[in-house]
Amino acid sequence: MNSGFQLTTLDMVVIAAYFLVTIGVGVAMGRKVKNAGDFFSGGKRVPWWMGAISSYMAMISCFVFIAYAQIGYEDGLVGLTVFWSTAFAILLGTFVFARRWQRANLATPVEYLERRYGPGVRQFLSWCGVAFRILDNTVRLYTLGVIASQFLGVSLPVGIALGAGVVLVYTTTGGLWSVIVTDIIQCVVLMTVSLTILPLSLNAVGGLGELYRAVPEHFSLFGGHRGTLWFLAAYYMIVFIKYNGSWSFVQRLASVPNERDAVKMGLLSSAIFFVFPVLAVLPAVAARVYLPDLPPEMHERSYIEMCTRLLPNGMLGLMVSAMLAASLSTLAAEFNVTSGVLTTDIYKRLIRKDASERELLLVGRIGTVMVAALIAFGALFVSRLGGAFEANKLLMALFGVPIVIPTVFGILWRRPNANGVYLCFALGVVSGILLKTCWTGLSWEAGTFIQVAVCFIGYFGGCIFGTSKREMEGKTALFEELDVRVKGEER
Repeated sequence: MNSGFQLTTLDMVVIAAYFLVTIGVGVAMGRKVKNAGDFFSGGKRVPWWMGAISSYMAMISCFVFIAYAQIGYEDGLVGLTVFWSTAFAILLGTFVFARRWQRANLATPVEYLERRYGPGVRQFLSWCGVAFRILDNTVRLYTLGVIASQFLGVSLPVGIALGAGVVLVYTTTGGLWSVIVTDIIQCVVLMTVSLTILPLSLNAVGGLGELYRAVPEHFSLFGGHRGTLWFLAAYYMIVFIKYNGSWSFVQRLASVPNERDAVKMGLLSSAIFFVFPVLAVLPAVAARVYLPDLPPEMHERSYIEMCTRLLPNGMLGLMVSAMLAASLSTLAAEFNVTSGVLTTDIYKRLIRKDASERELLLVGRIGTVMVAALIAFGALFVSRLGGAFEANKLLMALFGVPIVIPTVFGILWRRPNANGVYLCFALGVVSGILLKTCWTGLSWEAGTFIQVAVCFIGYFGGCIFGTSKREMEGKTALFEELDVRVKGEER
């Protein structure tokens, strides 16, 4: 048994083998990439079950094993309730949005925005979206760097650079296909370790029954301040908006062959997100009994502590690989889709309208490197925002909601126009800054509800300024096409 962050030679061999396989897949899948469409959308040939697994892997990261582990250690099973917000968001989003995203026939998630709102909004949301995705992913890369530094004995900056470098190698080589195939491999690794540590954790505390008797009384599905209806309603709402506006999720929905497959993809992804929290949170809950005296700053590492004490040699290396896999998959998806927007929606539209497919492929790879570098730089400052969970909440509140609302709901509602997009963003950012960074005496939950309400008021309020003829013609044609396909045959 391991009693610290000491990796044996066998562990290091397992980790090295994992990295070599990951890089090898990227090189091998590069043969399938013939043009920019293959690089960014997989040529719309991705099987639905692969898309579902890839979507799941794209939405988790080391953040899961740190932030939700902290909740599990401090407040118990409410960690499951909070984590299940993702399953709910994807399930509801699948029925509301999946068919429409598939019918939009996208190369990048913001491609439809020009038809919906006009070229100005497409460029505006492209730039804003790229900026937000870079900021959002600094948190993911930060958590990966924390784990890499803990286990590999390197500094945080080196851990961040190592993670970004590995993702770059296979993402720039094979594009979306390499991302999806490596996601499958990484999912197998992640599930193998998760299914191993759960029974070991329960056995260490005397079984599930003994764990139930030993934990504090408030360790229920609705215990602690995070288990209140007010907090859960606000958190579920934010997660619904965030994940259904996730460029990588939209990209997966658009990469499968048809609408039926898009729905099946979403349902399977939601099901996985319902099961996995049990594997991720219960070991942290068991840690409260097995390791009751962890100092507050170690609560977010409770899952890691259980692994280092209970996993045998070799399995610890596999566990490190699994945790790295969670973040690598997410970052790979984000690098690819963000680079796609830079290439198709910015470079091709503004710089080289007649760029060849070969040129766009090269620009896409260069864009991926640029995105990775910016995310790595930003990851160095996440600790100054209060750590992973607080940084994630802050960035989503300040910038995510005002950007995502027009993108997500624009494909659903006809009435809002381009003026509403600009108002939504301006009012959302200003209200977010005032409510989240200034002293108002309001709770996070109250501030969140107010900001979302302000965003929707701005989004619909733009209608009073009228809609241009060009925008009206574009969105009318778009919705006629979408509505016809709703009633007609699937493609």
